Amino acid sequence: MKIIEGTKKNFAKEVLQSKKPVLVDFNAEWCPPCQALHPILEELAEERDDFKIVMVDIDTEDELAEEYEVGSIPCLVSFKAGEETDRRVGLQPKKRLIKMMEK
Repeated sequence: MKIIEGTKKNFAKEVLQSKKPVLVDFNAEWCPPCQALHPILEELAEERDDFKIVMVDIDTEDELAEEYEVGSIPCLVSFKAGEETDRRVGLQPKKRLIKMMEK
């Protein structure tokens, strides 16, 4: 599955109304840990189809970052049935991301 670019326009549809669980990565291009996380997320997106991955650039989507109280990045938030189920800040190993989605 392809990583989806999250925007204010599509966030409700892609995340809150999704039938599948969703892992949202709040990030920025200038953030080295965010860039290090990107290949891990791409790998997960290719391997797993039981959840979606949505990436939100906090510089272009600052309203979403503010709405979800993102203070540090990368900020990974898991959603199920439109509700936040877990949140982690910083570079996370692949196993921890999978655990987040299995909650």
